Amino acid sequence: MTHILIAEDEFDIRELLTELLESSGYNVSCATNGMEALKLYQSDSFDLIILDIMMPYFDGFEVARNIRKQSQTPIIFLTALQDEENQVKGFDLGIDDYIAKPFSLRILLRRIEAIIRRIQTNSEEQLSFREITLFPSSYNVLISGIQTTLTLKEFQILHLLLENPGRVLEREQLIQQLWGFDALGDTRFLDTHIKNLRKKIDLPYIQTVKGVGYKLEATN
Repeated sequence: MTHILIAEDEFDIRELLTELLESSGYNVSCATNGMEALKLYQSDSFDLIILDIMMPYFDGFEVARNIRKQSQTPIIFLTALQDEENQVKGFDLGIDDYIAKPFSLRILLRRIEAIIRRIQTNSEEQLSFREITLFPSSYNVLISGIQTTLTLKEFQILHLLLENPGRVLEREQLIQQLWGFDALGDTRFLDTHIKNLRKKIDLPYIQTVKGVGYKLEATN
């Protein structure tokens, strides 16, 4: 369950946020001041932190500064300070969102959900080799950070190569794993898929091992 830390010194707002988040399926811990927030952060694991700025002992800026020295846990500032200077200061510290009081509970919840989705996307299993990043569960491929569209077979070939960097995958092995039958007769259809894959990724990493198969390897 997603664990959220609320650091807010106003009782009514703290209770309102707790009720909203718990009813939405989140696990919530609360701190009434900056010192307590840092102690809770050090003693537990949180997926997201909601910080008021004007709190006793340590203000929200100091809490965020300390947290950013240790992790990239998402932080939302929820504060009565609406001026641009404080917003810029917060974002310069590395916070993820800044919401001014009074605020809409529905909008706050949507912003929290958006950040949680981003966390889950970023934590998705991935395979990487140099400029290539492949996400098996979402069938996405990034080349130098840019989304690249592959056919299913191209994706599956690249997936196998990324799972076995530097290892030669025999033609018969690739055909058996990807098409489910033994390589008998003309197997040039595999070469066509490799050719198209090379063209799309536009990188010299898919090497031909003559008479054997293919491997993923950097040339330098």
